[in-house]
Amino acid sequence: ASETELISGGSDKQLILWEWKGTRAWNNQLVKSIPLKGHAEAVCAVDAVYQSDEPDLNLLIASAASDSTVRVWSRHGSEAKCIEILQFGNGFVMDVCLSFLPGSDVPILACGGDDCKISLFIQQNGQFQKTLILPGHEDWIRGIEWAVCGEDLFLSSCAQDCLIRIWKVCTKSKQIPETEDDSIRLKENVFTVKDTDTTYAITLESVLAGHENWVYAVHWQPSFSKDGSMQQPMRILSASMDKTVIIWEPDKESGVWLEQASVRVGEVGGNTLGFFDCQFSPDGSMIIAHAFHGALHLWKQATVNKKEWTPEVVISGHFNSVEDVKWDPEGEFIISVGSDQTTRLFAPWRRKQETEVTWHEIARPQVHGYDMRCLAMIGRFQFVSGADEKVLRVFCAPKNFIENFSNITGIPMEKLRSHQSCDLPEGATVPALGLSNKAVFEGDMAVQPAEDEETFNTISNQYPEIYFQPLILTEPPPEDHLLQNTLWPEIQKLYGHGYEIFCVACNNSNTVIASACKASKKEHAAIILWSTTSWKKLQSLSFHNLTVTQLAFSPNDKFLLAVSRDRNWSLWRKQDSSESGPVFSCCAHTDKNTAVHSRIIWSCDWTPDSKFTGSGSRDKKVIVWGQCDLSVTTEGNMLDSVKPCSTVLDAGDSVTAVSINRVLTPDGRYIVAVGLENGKIILYTWKQSGQETALADWTTCVEMGNSQSHALAVKRLCWRHHVGRAGHNDQNSSEWLQLASCGADHCVKIFNVNRFAL
Repeated sequence: ASETELISGGSDKQLILWEWKGTRAWNNQLVKSIPLKGHAEAVCAVDAVYQSDEPDLNLLIASAASDSTVRVWSRHGSEAKCIEILQFGNGFVMDVCLSFLPGSDVPILACGGDDCKISLFIQQNGQFQKTLILPGHEDWIRGIEWAVCGEDLFLSSCAQDCLIRIWKVCTKSKQIPETEDDSIRLKENVFTVKDTDTTYAITLESVLAGHENWVYAVHWQPSFSKDGSMQQPMRILSASMDKTVIIWEPDKESGVWLEQASVRVGEVGGNTLGFFDCQFSPDGSMIIAHAFHGALHLWKQATVNKKEWTPEVVISGHFNSVEDVKWDPEGEFIISVGSDQTTRLFAPWRRKQETEVTWHEIARPQVHGYDMRCLAMIGRFQFVSGADEKVLRVFCAPKNFIENFSNITGIPMEKLRSHQSCDLPEGATVPALGLSNKAVFEGDMAVQPAEDEETFNTISNQYPEIYFQPLILTEPPPEDHLLQNTLWPEIQKLYGHGYEIFCVACNNSNTVIASACKASKKEHAAIILWSTTSWKKLQSLSFHNLTVTQLAFSPNDKFLLAVSRDRNWSLWRKQDSSESGPVFSCCAHTDKNTAVHSRIIWSCDWTPDSKFTGSGSRDKKVIVWGQCDLSVTTEGNMLDSVKPCSTVLDAGDSVTAVSINRVLTPDGRYIVAVGLENGKIILYTWKQSGQETALADWTTCVEMGNSQSHALAVKRLCWRHHVGRAGHNDQNSSEWLQLASCGADHCVKIFNVNRFAL
């Protein structure tokens, strides 16, 4: 039957049975879901089997949870209920699997847990009864799975003792009497099912030793239909903490399960924790595994040499909240930072002779030891990032990245060479026990010694100083390459803040960086300005009393805007530059009397003409302030004219991100993107109307639907400064604008917006 149903269990203590309606939409809903509630703690394992040939009828579901119970559920039609609860005292069941005894429709349930034994339950008189315990494993059992092969039933199990065990269940015929000979036989566990009066024998078929660390998952290759009957391939896939995935199969001649007959794939190096789960594709030609850090790994079997498996391009992304995202100044790629302690670079992949363009992660410039908070681009191939530490770090793209970026995106090297100097390092590597990416130059890369025993056994060769290997890529790199070979060298550290960095910005001429850190006192809330040529501290701007949440330079670089947790904003004007660099002084701000926002101001941005600024706050308000480009009054250097220019826009929820496009709508209105705490993104247009703020100055253009919005708070919005779509050669490029967003739901999204439709 076509697969239309899915069962899932989560940390929300419930199971959900999903049914995909396909084209037969049910109340216009493509997916129907039935929640199954009852567990008192997080659900950690689920399995289900159909009890009749017609899938719509009976479904038997088993689930294990951290409340030390296994629950059995039954689904009839569209109703599902719990029919039995199996108690495990103080123990935990890690995995459950359901099947039917050979030649019958009697359900059998296998449970593996922290008692290192497999418990088998058989349904008799409508109740699951514990029939047999299979000892053997010496540590917690992590995975079990049944497979029906002809007349026999096989069970594979894996555990933290690094071993995989395969058990065989078959019907025991009563006719043959036990002969008293001296031949060595495997010990049989025999049990009888009263309902059918059949006796079954279960024996240990094989023990597979090949992994060197905990084995977390074991799965059979899915069965397939051949000549009207289901065929079960004798192949097992296992995933382990030793960073390998192994395909096991029995030897052709002897039928013995051997490691020699198997294939081993995995990742080398990096600071990862190995694999958590794995699966075969339905036809067994591909395998997918995922690591502890949410990364997917995909391998495909070569068509000629069946023993050869090659890594394939697979989707990737952050595995925790994404805190900031920025477009490259030329609009060809985006960089994002997240609480998963990584900085990732995504770019469009243009395949040769194909029109399709898809976005992929092509580099991971920074893999850090602290949660990342913010970043700013300093020109095209340089950025500064801040994390939950007191230091800002500056990174520069290596030669290997620029070459691969050219290959993948199809942008000719001549166009990129103008941005690179000839003495760039090849790549970067993180020294053992270090946090800084160290540049690797052409002369640094050691020639690999010939593999004889003596050289390998020296400690220095097992743990090389330089893991970086320059590779020429024509397609997006796989995960282990991203971890090791796509780091950018760190060229500078900027010290000066007393607490964790919270926001950073760079001006449009790439000469000044502004940064701020978490603060609960005025002295720590100062904004620090840095020079990008000398990397020296230029100035400290003190005004706010609490954390500055976002900084923004005006497009003409004459002003710096800061918004803060103290519910005020401050505007700093650039004075005549001294020898050391530009000097900024405060020319406007709000205070207790003039503030309009009543809660933390999360975000701010400038209009393209540097006349107006927009601010968004937790009080659900978005306000446009101006005008900022009027001449300064003589006394005290202050601008009195910066007041609210718009009506107060109520966005309906806490505003967490605001971004104003550098391009206007065809009728001359500013395009404002607003991101909310509930994950919604709304596009507005705004135009100043007359002297008095009229009601019609804001227009709602687009409210992203649920499928397009983020599932959790929007953290940052960033418009691409160029019209057109990155990676595309659009005929009507002036139609398209692109908006990048990132959220607490681990997602980075790019929206194509038609500006003529706004």
